[in-house]
Amino acid sequence: MGGCASFPKTKTRKGSSGGQVQADCNKQEDELSSTKTKANKTTKVIHMDMDGWVQELKQPIQAKAITSQNPNCFLCSSESLSIGTCAPHVPDDEDLQPGHIYFLMPLSRAHQPLSLSLTCVLSL
Repeated sequence: MGGCASFPKTKTRKGSSGGQVQADCNKQEDELSSTKTKANKTTKVIHMDMDGWVQELKQPIQAKAITSQNPNCFLCSSESLSIGTCAPHVPDDEDLQPGHIYFLMPLSRAHQPLSLSLTCVLSL
């Protein structure tokens, strides 16, 4: 066995049974995996205005912290969206969940069923 291709400076050594061990590679891969897991633990709020910018939150936060700064908008969870139904509001006192995606939508859309075309835009 050679070195780990993704970590070219990895050294191999002989194990107790005579086979080569890639301990450094496994350690670095575990660290990389841990970094990816931590990156997935942010909460994403996509602002559905003209820009559609994404706000990443690294700390736990309640929905009201977002909606109080955007009084003409409401939050909905990407997991609760269905075509032909109105987007359910996330309650103000609900904690936004790490790893989840939320949409900050204008109140004017609160009572409009989601169309296929809007759902496609939201999924991008």
